[in-house]
Amino acid sequence: MTSYKVTYFDITALAEPIRFLLSYLNIDFEDFRFQREQWPALKPTMPFGKVPTLEIDGKVLNQSTAITRYLAKKAGLAGSDDWESLLIDIAVDNIHDLRQAIAGYAYDPNEASKEAKYAPLINETIPFYMDKFDKIVEENNGYFVNGKLTWADLFFVAVLDYLNFMAKIDTLEGRPNLKALKEKVLEVPQIKAWVAKRPTNNP
Repeated sequence: MTSYKVTYFDITALAEPIRFLLSYLNIDFEDFRFQREQWPALKPTMPFGKVPTLEIDGKVLNQSTAITRYLAKKAGLAGSDDWESLLIDIAVDNIHDLRQAIAGYAYDPNEASKEAKYAPLINETIPFYMDKFDKIVEENNGYFVNGKLTWADLFFVAVLDYLNFMAKIDTLEGRPNLKALKEKVLEVPQIKAWVAKRPTNNP
């Protein structure tokens, strides 16, 4: 039997889409979480010194988006043709762009610089992306691509709590289509079961 192990910090963030897809596939996996003080010792053991990783039968893989896309293909959520797959990849990359913008604020070690970034982030960057996402979902009958569930939808909902945590706001406020999408994804039986049992101490 194939073994799977996800390694990441004790948070959702970039590992959660992997956990969502493994759960969607009904794959049992070891969810190995470590604390930040353990990272210096673990870092040299990781490919390219980064996490999350997915270990499959002893083979340690890095690059979370590539891993998630691989699992999505196994799940039949990666598009019915090359064009649909492209649209899904574009949606995921746009979500990544927003995540990186928020992380640029949240992880800025300079307090003065960080404070200066907050108003533009909240008043300009987040509305720019989230309003576009809401419109895209509205135009695609409740999903990011072609009116059906794809890994772009799972990816968005999987990272959403972490985006809200970093931004210190509810990014879905006033965006009914994204709210409805979140509710639909969280009602998928396998995702619902995972969310119910996952650790809840960190976003």
